[in-house]
Amino acid sequence: MSSKLGFKLLSALILSLMSMLAGAKEANERFKGFYESEWGQTQTCRETALNKFGVCSNVLRNEGNAPFILHNKNSEKVAVLVHGLSDSPFFMRAIAQVLFEEGFSVVVPLLPGHGLREADDDMSDWDLAERWQAHVDDVISLAGTMGDTLVVGGFSTGGALAVDNYLTKENNIDGLMLFSGALALSDNAEGMSRIWGIKLLAKIVDGTYETHGPNPYKYPNVAGFAGLELMDIINDIRDVMDASNNAEDSFDGSTFEKNSAEKNSSDKNSSDKNSSGAKKHIDIPVFAAHSQADSTTPIYGVENLIAQSKGINTFFVIDESYKLCHADLVVNAALLAKMDFNANMVNQQEECAIPKANPLFPTMKLMLVDYLTNFK
Repeated sequence: MSSKLGFKLLSALILSLMSMLAGAKEANERFKGFYESEWGQTQTCRETALNKFGVCSNVLRNEGNAPFILHNKNSEKVAVLVHGLSDSPFFMRAIAQVLFEEGFSVVVPLLPGHGLREADDDMSDWDLAERWQAHVDDVISLAGTMGDTLVVGGFSTGGALAVDNYLTKENNIDGLMLFSGALALSDNAEGMSRIWGIKLLAKIVDGTYETHGPNPYKYPNVAGFAGLELMDIINDIRDVMDASNNAEDSFDGSTFEKNSAEKNSSDKNSSDKNSSGAKKHIDIPVFAAHSQADSTTPIYGVENLIAQSKGINTFFVIDESYKLCHADLVVNAALLAKMDFNANMVNQQEECAIPKANPLFPTMKLMLVDYLTNFK
């Protein structure tokens, strides 16, 4: 009897393993398909690692720029991490490893126009922001089929795209993560974005977009036009959040009878569910980490979102005294050692010109791990 029971358990285990492997293979093929459509061709990555599936191509600057998936075969939890403007999935590696160690499969896409040898046409595409949004939506949809729990986030622009998708699309996102989230830009950048015809002028000023620079995993400069595309996304997020506040203020001040108000609320919720998926507020757990010294994406943008969020929030603020630069927040010592940055190609006296490891990365990791207990 015991031998039969053991055989049944072994058979069930084998079937379960085969099912997981088949699911991972299907996810890999869909993921690769995104980039076959985007680049025209893909190839097997030379660099391999256990549980990692990468998508490489000759159009990429190098394999460090390649999108990848970390498969955690013993978990139904999935995370999506989106990199920032002008950089690549390389910068998500340290955070991805934390999530993987905490039991998540991790999907790290490459945004259109990024990580390429030639990016001039992409970085001046009038539909660039829409392409970013569409790709993130595709990846989130894929990730949603890989498990029961879905947490989405990213660095800088990646964080903004995660929030944008949660607020405006149909999805099953259970949590958001923002690392130096680009929910506001410098006063100068935001002011410039309001000038009529500024995008056309930015295209002219950008000229031929240079992709080669001191960092093999990041473009040397942010294209002015691409920055304006990001500003459009930030404004879209603000519009949705403002609409949420206005709707709540209007509802609080109404004099309708209770049953009438409940009916209107029910009708409104039904309408929302049948619309493009736009949500009126954030009611899921949010993790945010930001430096007060960040002059690229000022912290007030994230502060405003946290203040309006109705979920359980974890906000890790790095004091201004640390002078931590925008891009360094997601960099730990191990990632910095692999970056192969050529300091001879930059003005080393310029602030934030040379990447450094975040001295509080271990503390940020502990805060992130604590946040992830929301999804046990």
